[in-house]
Amino acid sequence: MEIFIDADACPVKDEIYKVAQRYGLKTWVVSNAFMMIPTSAMVERVIVDAGPDVADDWIAEHVAPGDVAITNDIPLAERVLQAGAHAIAPNGKPFTEDSIGSAIAQRALMEQLRSTGDIYGGPKPFDRNDRSRFLQALDQVIQKERRKRG
Repeated sequence: MEIFIDADACPVKDEIYKVAQRYGLKTWVVSNAFMMIPTSAMVERVIVDAGPDVADDWIAEHVAPGDVAITNDIPLAERVLQAGAHAIAPNGKPFTEDSIGSAIAQRALMEQLRSTGDIYGGPKPFDRNDRSRFLQALDQVIQKERRKRG
């Protein structure tokens, strides 16, 4: 089991590093710009070319069944689920086979409303409750996958 971070806008990288270290999990930090990562053989930086969905494509091509991807990107979460892996948003919301369809529909609706000027702004600011929910969700997914693997 490995962890993949869609890292360019991920606010919980430090938390992921700590959890991954505790469980001894390889962690891939995928971004289109250099970013600092812990000095560890278990954490690897991947810098992809700039461009839309380049980091997403790298993650989708490398994620395997049972892996965990951390992303806010709903289309990437869908691709991760299709690969048999787990997807969790940084606010702790897990993407599942049951929820991904409605998440995609809601994303399309919100894009349409923003394009017409009916809605301004984005999601609420990230807070410590989101961080706590994320840590709980990540731990649950890892424990579930470890039990499944025996």
